[in-house]
Amino acid sequence: MTTLQNDTFLKALMRQPTTYTPVWMMRQAGRYLPEYRESRKTAGSFMQLCQSPSFATEVTLQPLDRYPLDAAILFSDILTVPDAMGLGLYFTEGEGPKFERSASDEASIRALEVPDMAKLQYVFDAVSSIRKALNGRVPLIGFSGSPWTLATYMVEGKGGTDFLNTKKLMYARPELLHHILEVNAQTIIQYLNAQIAAGAQAVMIFDSWGGALSHNAYVEFSLNYMQKIVAGLTKTADGKTVPSIVFTKGGALWLEAQAAIGADALGLDWVVDIGQARQRVGNKVGLQGNMDPAILLSTPEAIEKEVASILASYGHGHGHVFNLGHGITQWTPPENAAAFIAAVHKHSKQYHV
Repeated sequence: MTTLQNDTFLKALMRQPTTYTPVWMMRQAGRYLPEYRESRKTAGSFMQLCQSPSFATEVTLQPLDRYPLDAAILFSDILTVPDAMGLGLYFTEGEGPKFERSASDEASIRALEVPDMAKLQYVFDAVSSIRKALNGRVPLIGFSGSPWTLATYMVEGKGGTDFLNTKKLMYARPELLHHILEVNAQTIIQYLNAQIAAGAQAVMIFDSWGGALSHNAYVEFSLNYMQKIVAGLTKTADGKTVPSIVFTKGGALWLEAQAAIGADALGLDWVVDIGQARQRVGNKVGLQGNMDPAILLSTPEAIEKEVASILASYGHGHGHVFNLGHGITQWTPPENAAAFIAAVHKHSKQYHV
């Protein structure tokens, strides 16, 4: 493999010394970029973008060609996993993802099993293609949804915010939800390890809906399964450590418990003060985050002020990867993303001397 020219992101995840705070953006290859919209139009649909290694490579590299980012992330979707289980993923314009079949009754839940990874070969081919195209510029991040987050889509048959069917199942028939979560966890272990084998240099678990759970339910139905995945991950490839990141949106209540599951870093959303989060987790893990993506809709001056404030809150030392607290919105002016990245690189150097 080509020698990595910029390993700042990987070093920060491992809490090793860096000369500045590295930065990337969740959903950095996305609809806010005109070049992405052109690629999607040419491909014909979102799924055709995901399922074509050449298109996935093209759009993964677009933000890197535009901005001095410190990491690339595989262009894909968390729902490729339940799709490979046979649930039939499709996207309706303006309505988001849906499944042709849900796992909402006992028979359909009991029928779930770990899919043949060959059904996800297009993802692994994309990882290999992107890694080759990067040619050592920056590290490549692979990812998956968390077992709980995937389960909400699988039970509901679509995205949502209240997850009443999933929660009903959780409280009335917990053994059925545990079956879904166990199948998901075992699938994700294989899925992420295959991404690592194909060239991913770090992996991230997106627990987008963990924050919807009560305290006890979060530990039992989300965190425990993420811990199982982290334990099953390939830890080194090509003689290098492959760090893992766990991100629960709305998960700041459980930072101490998250820090104990074996991941190298935790993602933070924007509702928690990063300095306080750092005090709570100590030196156990790196931290990634955590600017409100809505700030990118404002002005370069407001963006720079917020970046400086977050950096000051984290303070001196290493172990911080700057990111947004969730994905960049499609309405973000591209020049504001540029101002954000420039501000991180400019203001963070003073904290690394």
